[in-house]
Amino acid sequence: MSKDRLYLFDTTLRDGAQTAGIEFSLEDKISIAALLEEIGVDYVEGGFPGANVIDDQFFAEKRTQKARFTAFGMTKRAGRSVSNDPGVQAVLNARSDAACYVAKTSPRQVKIALGISLEENLDGLRETVAATVAAGKEALIDCEHFFDGYKEDPAYALKCVKTALDAGARWVVLCDTNGGTMPSEVEAIVTAVLKVAPGDHIGIHAHDDTGQAVANSLAAVRAGARQIQGTLNGIGERCGNANLVTLIPTLLLKPVFSDHLETGISLEQLTHLTQVSRAFDEILNRAPARQAPYVGASAFATKAGIHASALAKDFPLTSTCRPKASVMSAPSW
Repeated sequence: MSKDRLYLFDTTLRDGAQTAGIEFSLEDKISIAALLEEIGVDYVEGGFPGANVIDDQFFAEKRTQKARFTAFGMTKRAGRSVSNDPGVQAVLNARSDAACYVAKTSPRQVKIALGISLEENLDGLRETVAATVAAGKEALIDCEHFFDGYKEDPAYALKCVKTALDAGARWVVLCDTNGGTMPSEVEAIVTAVLKVAPGDHIGIHAHDDTGQAVANSLAAVRAGARQIQGTLNGIGERCGNANLVTLIPTLLLKPVFSDHLETGISLEQLTHLTQVSRAFDEILNRAPARQAPYVGASAFATKAGIHASALAKDFPLTSTCRPKASVMSAPSW
């Protein structure tokens, strides 16, 4: 039976850079890109060319071998052309394979934050995507505040999705920007989106403000979305983003996903995940989280008691090599 392809998009070098207390040097970014290549993610979003000197230097050359190197920006400003918008031009001139633009899809955000009409917002979205495709780059749209926008005005939120796809966007990514949407809501709304757009063009970008970014990402996948955006070790602004280090083993090892989905990550690459997670923490100069799922030092350990007793009985060892009942060692992934 053929499996659907699920794509993994890493935003560590852009979203993760917004984490309080974290600043990436150019050398940090180059090293982190290499770690992401080691895992085997499909996209590496490198930052925001034109925003600062480091990002300009990082995008002066292509930084990935296999992953699609992606520049981030905003759709063009109202009242000016694409060719006269410095932000869009910086993205188009970057040495990247793809360009991902944030676009507002909540009418409230369009009117208050941008101060423009809903049609002007759609025009900017359409023209930015068309210019990106014409420049030979893969175009992605991050639909900011999508879930809140959908609850406010479903027709307009869906119109943003259709406008981007009709203009030639490869992916339209639904963003839970404030991290407050529940998994059941994500699944229901993504299901509604898929009635007007194909799942293999829809992604999910979840923030962790209610501790549910991983759950929301999996809910979107269950509904049919086929791209997940996230970061190494879940870093990101405020409470963080969907943690790819948690998502990847879940997708590869849990039959509810692995039976009908495949990623670009092999089981061999999965064995490097703990090493990559800890190497990333070293770059950040912080201690690894002991209780992190899958890769934490305590993830496969148990204190003495009924669980340790059951494990000792289920996996009997000779008395000379049996570990102490208080700890079970973790697998290599």
